[in-house]
Amino acid sequence: MNLHFTKMHGLGNDFIVIDNRNGKVRRMRTLSKKLCDRRFGIGADQVLLLSRSNKADFRMRIFNADGSEVEMCGNGIRCIGKYIWDTILFGDKTVPGDDKIRVDSITVETIAGIMVLEKKHNMYTVDIGEPVLEPSKIPVRISMLDKDFNDDRLLKYSLKVNKKTFKINCVSMGNPHAVIVVTDVNAVPLEIHGPEIERHRFFPNRTNVEFMQVLDRSNVKVRVWERGAGATLACGTGASASAVISALLGLTSRKVNVHLPGGKMVIRWSGKDNHVYTSGPAATVYEGFIKI
Repeated sequence: MNLHFTKMHGLGNDFIVIDNRNGKVRRMRTLSKKLCDRRFGIGADQVLLLSRSNKADFRMRIFNADGSEVEMCGNGIRCIGKYIWDTILFGDKTVPGDDKIRVDSITVETIAGIMVLEKKHNMYTVDIGEPVLEPSKIPVRISMLDKDFNDDRLLKYSLKVNKKTFKINCVSMGNPHAVIVVTDVNAVPLEIHGPEIERHRFFPNRTNVEFMQVLDRSNVKVRVWERGAGATLACGTGASASAVISALLGLTSRKVNVHLPGGKMVIRWSGKDNHVYTSGPAATVYEGFIKI
């Protein structure tokens, strides 16, 4: 079978997009490992599977390079949005048959819920909903919390990982995150501490890990270790988690520029509806066929 794919990226966080609205592509956990392999496959952080939905305009499933399926991906949903507008809805053009209609907003079903995307030129804004701060819903293992812990949030919590203790700040943006504030993100041995924290038994579903350096009230610098993918150049939900934590700790305002190795994202945590809005670009690299 020759499989058609589109290679895309959001700030260097790269994806293989497969249009599976016909439902023919299966066994994605095995297939994603092969496709994401950078030596023997196409190469990507994740595979994005576009399919039909009974609840929204479209459905997106996300498979990591290690074959695991995850709930949500901020950069991935922007790329899916660009693919939909460019390939299915013809971007900024009017919908065929009605020159009065312009499609500038779509909904996409994910495991984390239904996301709303808006497009303005090549910038895509995603409403990824409210941050979840309750420990049991992130989730973390409640049984491992200190006996004297009685807060409904996990902020500056001391977690011992091997011989080092980290002050972690936990939040779910549809997927779990552990954010750690540091003075210099470039000095962090991400390839060592990232997987150690990701797979720590404190996190029953594993976790994404962000090391964050605060530059000023409007800017933070972040490096991300993504659950199931490793170190990536950008992570939309990771940027969102970092922005929420920096605001909760009083380090920044609720609108912040998040500087990642692949570029900048703008994150706004609304004080009106408590939703987090992420804005950033998406790009198509190439398309082709691969035999599977």
